[in-house]
Amino acid sequence: MKSPAVTPPALQLVLGEEELLVERAVRAAVDAAKLADPSAELTRVKVSDISPPELAELVSPSLFAERRVIVLESAHDANKDIAAAVTAYIRDPADGVQLVVLHTGGGRKPAKDLIATLRSAGANVVDCPRITKPGDREAFVRNEIRRAGGKTDAEAVSVLIDSVGSDLRELASAAAQLVADTSGQVTAEEVRRYHRGRADVTGFAVAEKAVTGDVSGALETLHWARQLGVPHVLIADALADAVRTVSRVAGAGRADPFRLASELGMPAWKIRKAQSQSRGWHPAGLVAAMQVVAEVNADVKGVAADADYALQRAVLRVTEARRLD
Repeated sequence: MKSPAVTPPALQLVLGEEELLVERAVRAAVDAAKLADPSAELTRVKVSDISPPELAELVSPSLFAERRVIVLESAHDANKDIAAAVTAYIRDPADGVQLVVLHTGGGRKPAKDLIATLRSAGANVVDCPRITKPGDREAFVRNEIRRAGGKTDAEAVSVLIDSVGSDLRELASAAAQLVADTSGQVTAEEVRRYHRGRADVTGFAVAEKAVTGDVSGALETLHWARQLGVPHVLIADALADAVRTVSRVAGAGRADPFRLASELGMPAWKIRKAQSQSRGWHPAGLVAAMQVVAEVNADVKGVAADADYALQRAVLRVTEARRLD
């Protein structure tokens, strides 16, 4: 006998600043909704882009009893009025509506109070704290390998972090590919062989070639990444991360990477790489590229009919943006 689908929680609080973990929490919420109702619809909106009446309309019950997932982004920016509207809804949530509130934990008092209100209302809380400590990063890598169905040891985890760096998206992608390319037992030797003996065909390799203007290299790497099964969303996320990083580092000037590390909140090695990649970029091109990566992010999450084509077009547009004066 088939088990009935578990009803997803009506209220969910995704708390923290680690973007990769936040997006995974959102995807998990949407997947749960789709499992309960395949016709469930997703709406994402920032608190700064919505008024209390618009929020009330969004979270009102559907006339056709369709399940809906409403993702309320940047709840830490909520003003007094929108915070009051969210609080009023939380007290009496509608049937068939799944409210997912994304909150960094900061903000002014009305926004901060939403955290306690959601907790007291019994919201399902998903903690997504920023991962900065070496021990936490090692635990993340071990969990990524386990999540992909593999096994590893402390030495392999250390070698992988040394090879890839501290960026969680890069680590997650590398961990998944290592499990796929091995029997599932990720050893230090396998990590070294992987990074020494073959091209790093990941979303970040595609992004790196795109932001440096290597059109043919970016398209070829994109082709192989898709052949190996790298998810569309990881490639789009890597492209967005590369463009954002180049933009931030270019805006900070040619200062010492170690001095900029605390100011920009990213490791010195990543700043050094971005400083090299930023040569040839102009402000107009960076603005255009930021628009491209925002669009492709939506495309691969369901807006575009053909995600492969959307990625290829985005790579071409980013390389074109680099030539803008």
